[in-house]
Amino acid sequence: MEQTKLGSFIEACINTAIGFMVTLALTPVVYPLFGHAFTLSQNLGISAIFTVVSIARGYVIRRWANARIRRAAYRLARAQRPTGHKEST
Repeated sequence: MEQTKLGSFIEACINTAIGFMVTLALTPVVYPLFGHAFTLSQNLGISAIFTVVSIARGYVIRRWANARIRRAAYRLARAQRPTGHKEST
């Protein structure tokens, strides 16, 4: 089953939104462990930048994977075709 571009985008957004919430919860704990402290607005700004990058990354990877799966399915279908079968045009 092929995923639409909109479906890929929605999946990337949902996945990233969950990651965004986890990041906001963990940042006040993790950053101080490494000697960094940020205000809430700085934390939101940093997280927003990574969120935009993550959505783009997730979308591109999903579309790439979808194209590879589609090509593999096409090759498999062609390999399974009986000999003597002529492709219709």
